[in-house]
Amino acid sequence: MAIQSINFKKLFLNFFLIIFISSLCFSSQAKENKILLSINKEIITTVDVLNEINYLRLLNKEIRNLDNKTLIEIAKNSLIKNTIKKIELQKNIKEIKLNEQYLDKLITNMYSKLGLKNEKDFEARLKENNINIEEIREKISIEVIWNQLIYKKFIKQVKIDKEKIKDSLTKKNIQYQKKYLLSEIVFDIKENENLNDKTKLIKDNIKKNGFKNTALLFSIADTSKLGGSLGWINENSISEKIKQELLNLKIGQQTDTILIPGGFLVLNIDNISKEKKEINFEEELNKIINDKTNEQLTQFSNIYFNKVQKNITINEI
Repeated sequence: MAIQSINFKKLFLNFFLIIFISSLCFSSQAKENKILLSINKEIITTVDVLNEINYLRLLNKEIRNLDNKTLIEIAKNSLIKNTIKKIELQKNIKEIKLNEQYLDKLITNMYSKLGLKNEKDFEARLKENNINIEEIREKISIEVIWNQLIYKKFIKQVKIDKEKIKDSLTKKNIQYQKKYLLSEIVFDIKENENLNDKTKLIKDNIKKNGFKNTALLFSIADTSKLGGSLGWINENSISEKIKQELLNLKIGQQTDTILIPGGFLVLNIDNISKEKKEINFEEELNKIINDKTNEQLTQFSNIYFNKVQKNITINEI
């Protein structure tokens, strides 16, 4: 990836951005809009960054506690990633468009997760945050169609040992179900970085800003917008390698850096649940297979994105 800039220029740009966006936040009348980045033929402006900050605040309340400089960096990274995906999709399909009924269902799921009861309440929340619903529909469409592309390209490369999973389930007392509520940071190493320095930077940021805000800033995974949240994951769906990393950790603690295809992984335990439950063997088997399939597809997605990114030219204006 080519980034044409010098440290002084970047420092000045960040200083300008902080001043500009701060003024926009306090003045709804501000109309000035400047180009910040060009990504191939696509551009990112100061207003785009402001709108992305508003969008990320809608998804994750914890982001509100971050300083303007960090917010700007998170928003820029998010916009760059979204734009790169859009550029790649345009090479593979005629139009980035979902079925309207399906898209409406995804919008409903989105505002339900935000604790809103209906579309009217959602529209009111968007208005409060100066967010355009069409921009959200485009973002969701890009993410879904990107995932469809990854599935089409890599599903035949997914390897699941169904018999091994069956054997493992049979040997265990699966009446007791242990679950982890997990969040993740997936990161890679650039040419000018090394693993130790990057790991220290991430760990220091976790201590300063918390795990979820650090995921927003550093994670390359699609979960980054939600603070890295993976939700509840059944112990049986977790690989032995990662299970060993989690085994002796308490709630609120993180794993060491784990090498995965396409990068490195740090997991945070948000909560742990262990309950006695009657489990349907076939349902449990299918769920584990589905979870492991999604895990591998996510890794393929990260690898493919990194490959695409190397052929993208990003210029700071």
